[in-house]
Amino acid sequence: MPPTILITGAAGFVGGHVTREARRHRARLRLVRHRRDPHGPAGEVVHADLADPGSLRGICDGADVLIHCAAQIGGDPGTNEAVNARGTAALVAEARRAGVRRVVQLSTASVYGRGTFRGSRPEDLVRRPASPTSRTRAAAEDAVLEAGGIVLRPHLVYGAGDKWVGPGLARILRALPGTVDGWPARTSVIAVTDLARLLVGAALAPARALGASVYHAAHPEPVAVSTLLRTVAECASLAWPHGRLGAERARAILAERGQPPSALDMLTTDHVFDGTPLWTDLRQSPATPFPAGFHQARAWYHEVLRAG
Repeated sequence: MPPTILITGAAGFVGGHVTREARRHRARLRLVRHRRDPHGPAGEVVHADLADPGSLRGICDGADVLIHCAAQIGGDPGTNEAVNARGTAALVAEARRAGVRRVVQLSTASVYGRGTFRGSRPEDLVRRPASPTSRTRAAAEDAVLEAGGIVLRPHLVYGAGDKWVGPGLARILRALPGTVDGWPARTSVIAVTDLARLLVGAALAPARALGASVYHAAHPEPVAVSTLLRTVAECASLAWPHGRLGAERARAILAERGQPPSALDMLTTDHVFDGTPLWTDLRQSPATPFPAGFHQARAWYHEVLRAG
């Protein structure tokens, strides 16, 4: 019998791609719906709200694996705590009660907080989350890991459906009249289609194949920030600025124009995370290098980036 995969956040950016990838494996799907219906032909759809633990009762019954993509990103601290921390703990407890054999969580490299990262693996790093979202997502990781689950931490995720990375970079480009020290940093990225392959692969892999419980999910080759921004600028039809700014001046300009100055932290120093172990353990190869992967989602980015 094909496995039954329970997917939370199935109507979201990553969760929608995970759902499509799981269908390619001919798995039986149970999609958790909160506000929106999952895209495409549905498997079984169940209604639940991570902020309401009572609504989770029974949703894991009969499921073989759980891929947990749902998360509260931004918003007030109380909602982050209710959804990410307490909600994930309640979901994992329900999965354990129902005998789900594996839980895979989509987390984030933001649990490390601010800093410079150069080819680091999870075992080399200490979590220092700096925001309510990253703190509560770290708490969600703890619940998953205590249950023997698997955690994947991507850094920047791009592709069709992206409303965070591409639009956020376009806002920075519109606000700044020059490059910041020439944008010398490098960063780890992953196409959402590749991330979906990794999440489903980690969910279905034999236990002996997985050599760790926490992995970085990234293309093995980091991208120069200048390349990342030039690709976004081209797709958004933004002229590349000829001026040059120091980081402090750029932060001041962003603040004046209503953009968070902290966004520069990820663009002016290296954020490179070693994702090779996961690709190796799953015996897969990344299909989508940047910027080719970005151009595959060109129709999406044309629409969202040019809208401002």
